[in-house]
Formats: sequence, structure tokens, C-alpha cells
Amino acid sequence: MKKDYKHIFEPLTIRRMTMKNRIMMTPMGTNYGEQSGEMSFRHINYYELRAKGGTGLIMVENANVDFPTGSNGTTQLRIDKDNFIPRLYMLTETVHKHGACIGIQINHAGASAQSARINTQPVSASDIPSKEGGEIPRPLDKEEILRIVKKYGEAAKRAQTAGFDCVEIHAGHSYLISQFLSPTTNKRTDEFGGSPENRARFASMVLKEVRAQVGPFFPIFLRVSADEFMEGGNTLEDTLQLLEYFQEEADVIDVSAGLNGSLQYQIDANYLPDGWRSYMAKAVKEKFGKPCVTTGNIRDPKVADEILERGDADIIGMGRGLIADPDWVNKVEFGDVKDIRKCISCNVGCAGHRIGINRPIRCTVNPAVPTGEGYKKKHISKPCNVVVIGGGTAGMEAACTAAEVGCTTFLIEKKPYLGGLAAEISKIPDKKRLADFPNYMIHRAENLKNLFVFTNTEGTVDFVKNLKPNVIVNATGSLPLLPPIDGLHDNLGKEGSHVYSIFDMIENINNYPEDMKGKKVAVIGGGAVGLDVVEFFAPRGAEVTIVEMLPAIGNGIDPVSKVGTFTLMKKYGVRQMTNTALKEVRANSFLVETKDGMEELDFDYGFVCLGMKANAPVLNDIKEAFEEDGNVEIVNIGDSVRARRIIEGTDEGRNILNTLEKRGYF
Repeated sequence: MKKDYKHIFEPLTIRRMTMKNRIMMTPMGTNYGEQSGEMSFRHINYYELRAKGGTGLIMVENANVDFPTGSNGTTQLRIDKDNFIPRLYMLTETVHKHGACIGIQINHAGASAQSARINTQPVSASDIPSKEGGEIPRPLDKEEILRIVKKYGEAAKRAQTAGFDCVEIHAGHSYLISQFLSPTTNKRTDEFGGSPENRARFASMVLKEVRAQVGPFFPIFLRVSADEFMEGGNTLEDTLQLLEYFQEEADVIDVSAGLNGSLQYQIDANYLPDGWRSYMAKAVKEKFGKPCVTTGNIRDPKVADEILERGDADIIGMGRGLIADPDWVNKVEFGDVKDIRKCISCNVGCAGHRIGINRPIRCTVNPAVPTGEGYKKKHISKPCNVVVIGGGTAGMEAACTAAEVGCTTFLIEKKPYLGGLAAEISKIPDKKRLADFPNYMIHRAENLKNLFVFTNTEGTVDFVKNLKPNVIVNATGSLPLLPPIDGLHDNLGKEGSHVYSIFDMIENINNYPEDMKGKKVAVIGGGAVGLDVVEFFAPRGAEVTIVEMLPAIGNGIDPVSKVGTFTLMKKYGVRQMTNTALKEVRANSFLVETKDGMEELDFDYGFVCLGMKANAPVLNDIKEAFEEDGNVEIVNIGDSVRARRIIEGTDEGRNILNTLEKRGYF
């Protein structure tokens, strides 16, 4: 309740803008814009949901100040022409109705642009790519730099005209201003390179131009990567020195971190604790005496309030947390914090969709990111019994959704607890944040009077028949994939053998020593599960080898996890064997085939992590028992269809609404 988090709900005035609370939605790309660069109506609805949810300040995702070279996305917002003002004004007008303030981040991508999207060579401070393997940009000449400075000022003025309450200048995260500030990308020898003062010159000119265009009363936010976490990059101490040259016109400093090459610190990895960056904001605030924003996996309102109480920062920035639950602020102020659908920092539907595969963002825990939960206003028009077999996250989403629209719902789980694979994986220390999702779902289920949960119960045909179902949902999950490889079934988990599955590791998670120097660990399978094993043992000093049959390790994982994992493997000297097939499993070794021939990998601990396969043990019996009854709809969802990720199961669980509609229950 509000009284428990009083610092969050203190108003804050910056020049002529007053935030009603200290929560700011940070700018995060969505791919919701139109191809033209105009804001879409879906986009407006997305931001309106967060304004309705109580957010104090919404900072809209970065808008391009100089098309096409400044663009970093296929549907990125544009603010480089006056014709974009009307739709932006529609957004600000809509958000203001709910008492929220709204700003927009203005940006030039520089070397983070892609020639395939902008149809020309990217530009930057120097000819250094913004990430390893990235395109080589063309260095800007002085005349071009001065023209781009003007573009920033003109964009800020358009933001003011469109009704925004403030503007944020992006000077971090490997975009153009950051490329001038960082010694990793600025190798210039003119007045824009070399010394800290010279590297800060472009940023200083932009800030001064923006202030000249918007006048003395319009708040300017400045986002920086306070620590780049890159070899040869700016440290926090370096950034504090750089800021001396360009922070003067900024009213608020948004203290972020990381570059493209340290993405796990820019878009926080799941193992980083709530509020881990706040020490950076504290350092900036203490030196310059200006309000600061801090971000960094802040999900717990208690942590947010403590940061504010300590004075480390003045504004709490939340991006993915408000994607996951647009009502985060209202739930903290008026409700029960257990009702918050916390972001689990998996980075699958947000960063993975947008950065990885150029899709509009989605969310693992929130299947209705841009549209909201209007379905809760629906109610079935005739009685309906829904039986869900399987209490993992997919099954719980289906059961809760059905109950929320009035169905009498029965959830059957053979284990003594709910949560499925998510609950199991969350026992790994670096994955503990994952538990927030099943815990939220369990709390949601407990509040539904028409949802009846049976644990320690098999979903047999007879048991299901007694519940008189109209709809049956099979959500029985998946099992480890164990192909017929010589010795695998004879050795896996057997006495006298040292061959294990991920579940064996989890069962013994507290029994492994912290110091495993001299121990050999071999992991078969370079997907997400195999990498979980690597990430657990490598920091303990074990000599780790990971084997993958495909040409690359980490196929299909999100870009944040990929950067973080490969950085970890490099740090700890993990041997990576790709294009390598497992041929035989022995009690203390794996026999593998490489392009150079056969090799035996000795180990103290060997893990077989070849993925998961669908598990639907009762589905055929259910279909056979009910196939003649045309009034019973049977659907199969989640991993029991095909082993995938949590996000697909959540979506399919919510799709119970489509089944009910098809059968005429609305």
C-alpha cells in the first residue's frame, strides 16, 4: 500500500513539470511504429495502458532525429519532420488524461544503424563498428557533425510542440553520442577526439542546441552509460569526468550502463539483483547535485523505495517491469504487491523479439503487452466446466484465464506443487528470478473462487469424466530428450556413474562445493539448458567443456543472454566444441566425433542436456474417451505440443478465450 512505500509516491518538480510519483517508464524500443516512422494506434494504446497503471513519467522510446542514417530499427519512431507532430500530439493528449507526464527520447543511431535498413553506410565518430562483427561505419566530417547537432535541437522543439513535458537525449548504449564519448569507438585526432574534453564536445554542442531550441523552462533529461563495462571503455570515474563538459544544460541525468558489447549490463541479465546500478546514480548525483534516474532490474517496490530513501537516486526507471505489468504502480499504491506480475528478466519477448529477430515486442509473462486485459470484462453466457491437466505455467494461465471469465475450472497436477519446469529451473541460483512467475500464477489462482486445484493427482480419464468437462486442456509439459546413444540410458543417473541430467544437477544444487578447481565438467548440448550448467560450474573454477552438434552454441537464445554467456565462457576459459556429435556415453567420459576424428572427454561430472521433448501421456486416452461427445472441446498447449519456451505456453494458455468463443460461451 502507498503508506508502506511513501518515497515512491512523493511528487517531484523539474522546472515546470511535476511528476505525481517517482516511477518513470524508461524508453525501450517496441517495433510498434508504422513503416513511415509515425506512431501507430497500437503504440498509443500501449503507452496509455502504462499511464492508466499509475506511472508518473513515461519516456517514449527513442525517436530518430535524422532519417535515414540515424535510424536503428525498421519501425522506429521519427521526429525529424513536422509531419510526425499530429500523431505524437495524439499520444501526449491521451497519456495526459490519466495524470501521467510524458517525454520522448531523441537519438541518432550512428554505427548501430544497419545498411540493409538505411540503404547507405552507417556513420560514426570513427570507422569502428559498434559491436564485434558489426558493419564498418564512415567517420563524420565536421560539417556533418554540425548539421546533426541542429537536427537534435529541431527534434526537441518538435517534441515540445507535440505536447511532451520533457525530452531525453540519449548519450549511451553505443548510439552516436556514445560513439563519440567512448574511447572504444572514437579514434579521431581532431577537436572531437582524443582528450575527454574533445570526446565530450559533440555531446556538449547537442545539449546546448537543444536548450537553445526549447528555452529555459522545458526539462532536459540526459541518458549516459556511466560504466561501459568494456575493456578500454569508460569507467564510472571516466564518465564523471566527461560529464563535467556537457551536463550543464541537463536537468536530470538518467544513469544507465553498458554498450553493445556488454549488453548484459545495458539490458540487465536475470542474475543481476534489483537496483544493482544505484551506486552509479549516487556517484553522479553526489558530484553534480542534480536529480538522477536509476534503473537495473528493479521489480520489488521495497527495493525501489529504499533507493529513494537512501538518496541514491530521485527517480526509479522501469522498462521491462512495466512491459510485464502496466499496473505496477497502481498495485503498489492501492493493492497487494503479490498481485504484481514481475518481469523475470528473461529478455525473450522484448530484447529477443526486437533486437534478435526484428519482431514487435512481446512478453513471457504478459501475453497482452499492447492490448491489455480487457478480457476480464467478459463473462460466459452459459455454464462451462474447464478441466486443465498440468499445473505448469501454460496450464495455470489457461486455468486462471478460464476462471476469470466465469468458467468453473479444475486444475490437475500430479506433483505436490504447481509451477512445472519454471519452478524447477528457478532453483539454479542465477535463475531464481524465474520463480516470480509461477509464484504470481499461484497467487492469482488462489484468489479465484471458481478455480479448484488438485495436486498429487493424476489426470486420468475417470477423474476427468467425474468433473463433467465442456473443455479439456492438456498441458502436461515436456521431458528430457534422451536419444538412443550407446551407453546413455545405461549410465544416466545410475550408481557408479557420473553422468547426469539438468534435473540431477538441480536436485543436488546445494551439495556442489564453491571451489571446484581441478574438477572436470563436460556438457553435451549447447542450448539454453546446457548453458545453464556451464554458467553454474565455470565460475566455481571447474574445467568446463561444452559440446554442440550444430555450428554454433546458443542457437535461439536471446541476444542479452548470448552476450553474457559468451563473455562468461571467455572469462573462465570454457572449451567450446561445435560441429561435434556425441557417439557414446561411459561412466566417466563421453566419446565424441569432431571433424578431426574421435575424442574421449574425461570428466568428474558429465551432463547430457540435449533439450526437451513433448510429454502428453494421457492425451490419446482423453481423446478416445471423449471423441464421440461433440460437446467436449479438447486442446493441447505448451510443451506437450512441442518443447519450446515459457512465452509460447503463456500465449497458448491465454488462447483458451478463443476456444470458449468458438464454442459459443460468450
